[in-house]
Amino acid sequence: MSAVSANSFITSKKLTLSDPNWVRYVLIGLTLGIIGLFLLLPLLTVLVEAFAKGWTAYSSSLTHPDALAAMRLTLFIALITVPLTTVFGVSAAWAIARFDFRGKSLLITLIDLPFSVSPVIAGLIYVLIFGAQGWLGPWFSEHDIKIIFAVPGIVLATLFVTFPFVARELIPLMQEIGHEEEEAALSLGASGWQTFFRVTLPNVKWGLLNGVLLCNARAMGEFGAVSVVSGHIRGLTNTLPLHVEVSYNEYDFVGSFAGASLLAALAVVTLVFKTVLEWKQNQDKKLKAKG
Repeated sequence: MSAVSANSFITSKKLTLSDPNWVRYVLIGLTLGIIGLFLLLPLLTVLVEAFAKGWTAYSSSLTHPDALAAMRLTLFIALITVPLTTVFGVSAAWAIARFDFRGKSLLITLIDLPFSVSPVIAGLIYVLIFGAQGWLGPWFSEHDIKIIFAVPGIVLATLFVTFPFVARELIPLMQEIGHEEEEAALSLGASGWQTFFRVTLPNVKWGLLNGVLLCNARAMGEFGAVSVVSGHIRGLTNTLPLHVEVSYNEYDFVGSFAGASLLAALAVVTLVFKTVLEWKQNQDKKLKAKG
């Protein structure tokens, strides 16, 4: 078969295998319908219920002392866990992508563990370890150190569910980039820290920011693990998701949906920033390819 006839055969096959327009329209319609049913409709419901009694009731619910305490605690937990998770994620990604060592596969498995373990189970594990009847609980009680039903327990539970995000964003990115530029910097006399801040970090900055963004959203929105270890103490250990649950159980629907509207706004902002970061990352790749 000549080259011309072969090209004609391939072109005809492509035309034959192309889907008719109605298939495309049906798939697009199903996608939009699912998005509307499972994403847009719940968000709309949250907003409608939050403002069901007007702006005054909505603002009063958000300025209630318990709501303000829940917001402050949520931000405080995020300010602690996100930096720690970022440091761990960068260190783990650097070690996995750049070095071969015994136990590397085990480390990767442990990083993925929170994705396969229910957050409720994770919270229960901390209760069994640090609770009053747990393995280490009596020792902490003797030294008047509170872990469970206190802020430290919430921090530990949040760390467990958030620490894979940064590492999982950076590991494939560092493996794709390779280490030729880092070796060149080291050969020119740069120190390890100089190589990291001037070569490695600029190359992975978009992936790092994306991982931090997802980690922050998960830290602020975590419910299962935090619910187990918090004790639901008003004004002390109730994060914003727990405040939403408590308000709903007490039939304070405006207060519940007002708190939920903040969490929904956080989710929307996270999606917007994630889209922007992905666009910036693609633009950066195109500029490097042209250069």
